[in-house]
Amino acid sequence: MSCAHGGQAVPTEPVPRVLLDGEPAVTAASSYTITGCPFLPPDGNGPCVSAQWVRTALRVTIAGSRALLSDGGAVCTPTGTPLTVPAVKTQVRGI
Repeated sequence: MSCAHGGQAVPTEPVPRVLLDGEPAVTAASSYTITGCPFLPPDGNGPCVSAQWVRTALRVTIAGSRALLSDGGAVCTPTGTPLTVPAVKTQVRGI
C-alpha cells in the first residue's frame, strides 16, 4: 500500500496466524506507518506519517478484530489523503 503521494505504508500489527496468499492478514486493529512520502506543502500539512482504516467489516473478524473491506479506505495523518491499495483478496476460504 502507499499514500496518495507515493510513500510506502506498512501495517504495524499484522496477524501472523492468518495468511492470505502467504502474507499475514491485516485487520482494523492495525495502524500503518508511512515512509518516503515526498509531500511537503508550504502550510506544513505533510508528509504522511501514519494511516488508519476508517470503514471495516461489521460481521467478519480475524483474530477478534474487524476485517478490512476492499471499498473501506484508510486515511493518512496529517494530510487526510487516502491509502492506495494495489490488490485485494475478493474471496477467502478457511480450513
